[in-house]
Amino acid sequence: MKKYICVILMAAAGTAVFGGDFSLSAGAGGIAGGFFSRYTLAADGTVDGARIQVDSAQAINQYNFGFFAFFDATYGVFSVFFQNGSNTYAEMSDVLVLANEINQSGKGWETVLGFSLLGKYPFYLNNTFTVFPLLGIEYHISRRQRRTQPDGWVYDRTDGLRERDKDNNAFRLEDWNSFWIQLGGGIDINVHRGFFIRSDVLYGFRLMTPYESKNLDMMKTMAGDPKPRLGGLTSGPSLRISAGFRFCN
Repeated sequence: MKKYICVILMAAAGTAVFGGDFSLSAGAGGIAGGFFSRYTLAADGTVDGARIQVDSAQAINQYNFGFFAFFDATYGVFSVFFQNGSNTYAEMSDVLVLANEINQSGKGWETVLGFSLLGKYPFYLNNTFTVFPLLGIEYHISRRQRRTQPDGWVYDRTDGLRERDKDNNAFRLEDWNSFWIQLGGGIDINVHRGFFIRSDVLYGFRLMTPYESKNLDMMKTMAGDPKPRLGGLTSGPSLRISAGFRFCN
């Protein structure tokens, strides 16, 4: 019966059976990590005959924790995860036409539902240890976005009262959805009869979110500059530790 189940699962995965070189496994575990975001944005334009110069910067340091489940087909791993994040942020804007500098800082929280698809190539060191590099993509679906305002009050960033886009509309949760490129490696430790412990380390690079794109559009409108200068990077590490069971090999 087990043999028939394995054949069906391998067919469902769309992969040929290559004897001992191919296996299927599944498991679950925990995630800990974070990211660092550093951005600068500068614009120089004219609005209604007045020259406007804007220089702004943003710094975010975030810690993430959560749990995940994975399905492994030897050369690829699909994961679903639920993750909470807590951050500190600082934002600065220097607007020449207003002759003042706007600074704000505080704490923020987010919750995401995510999916990842990572390619891997296993190297079997012996019957106990297997190591593998990882490379793939990850997508985060935002489920909660909160921040503190200057007086410490915690607010929902989608309430439309404190944060709006260039069209004066409230931001939506999907504006914080994000796409990541992940790379790293891991190790499997076989324990007993298909049961194994896995540990992997990833480092991710986030692409621009819809929220950041909308803020860039706002800068174009506010400063009258069609090509504001944006620079920066959001990236960070994550550690995943899990237990799994190999039911086909």
